[in-house]
Amino acid sequence: MKTLLIPALAVLLIFISGCSQSSKKEKSSDTPTTGAISIAVDETYSPVINDVLPVFHSLYKFAEVNARYLPEVDALNLLLKDSVRLAIVSRPLSAKEMDFFHAKKFFPKIIPIAIDGIAVLVNPANPDTLFSVETIRKIMLGEITNWKQLNAKSSLGKIKVIFDNPKSSIVRFIVDSITKSGNLSNQLSSMQSNLDVVDFVSKNLDAIGLIGVSWVSNRNDPKSLSFLNKIKVAGISVTEPAVSENSYQPFQAYIATGKYPFTRFLYAVLSEPRPGLGTGFATFLASDKGQRIIQKTGILPYTLPVRLVHIVEE
Repeated sequence: MKTLLIPALAVLLIFISGCSQSSKKEKSSDTPTTGAISIAVDETYSPVINDVLPVFHSLYKFAEVNARYLPEVDALNLLLKDSVRLAIVSRPLSAKEMDFFHAKKFFPKIIPIAIDGIAVLVNPANPDTLFSVETIRKIMLGEITNWKQLNAKSSLGKIKVIFDNPKSSIVRFIVDSITKSGNLSNQLSSMQSNLDVVDFVSKNLDAIGLIGVSWVSNRNDPKSLSFLNKIKVAGISVTEPAVSENSYQPFQAYIATGKYPFTRFLYAVLSEPRPGLGTGFATFLASDKGQRIIQKTGILPYTLPVRLVHIVEE
């Protein structure tokens, strides 16, 4: 009797253990509207995602999306290491990165969700607030290093160029879309965050800062409005010379019409092997409701039309 009882108990324990493991798997699994996941987000877009997440969580009570805000390089590295299955970044995957996923039998989806602008900041006391694309290019290359090269009457000296982080998408944008070369001036300095850039420019008359426009474009956000009291957003012209008639700030209408030149797409990059919570959140970002939230942050939603109003003075 004892010899029969022992195998029976062993089978029962295996069954209970299997049920327990199965239960754990069920608890840890996620669907497009339930579960808990972490996602990687380029920290440039924290104002945008911070506005979207509360609405998403209010609609889907059993979903928990934890956003990790990082420099773009780090965000994509987490995706490549399979530490996250969704990254919100300003570039699609490269051919090499796609090949890496394909070799592992993963087939990432890349969903455009918005068009972002890079804002050029100056100190409020600086009279020089208009720049051409060519002028900005020369500043980034170090061909223009002093404010007097821009304005002979300027009382300022050396130009200090500040950006958020050496691994950020802002640096990549400067290299890929402004200088269009691997060369950068040694007068460029990095901080730690977009907040640091705003703070530095507000305290230094000779500084130029580059940040994502969502930090200073949401007129309904008290924090964004407080930033606008500390700095000026420069106007950028495609042609020379830069004057008020041909220079534009990164407002949605000017991004939509192409008048503001420093723009880039924002993407949701998914590597989920099956539709999970990452897919659900990315789909929400691209949905009508998600696009309307993005519109309120000041960047341009990818699918939602922007109404252009022409004011005629009589």
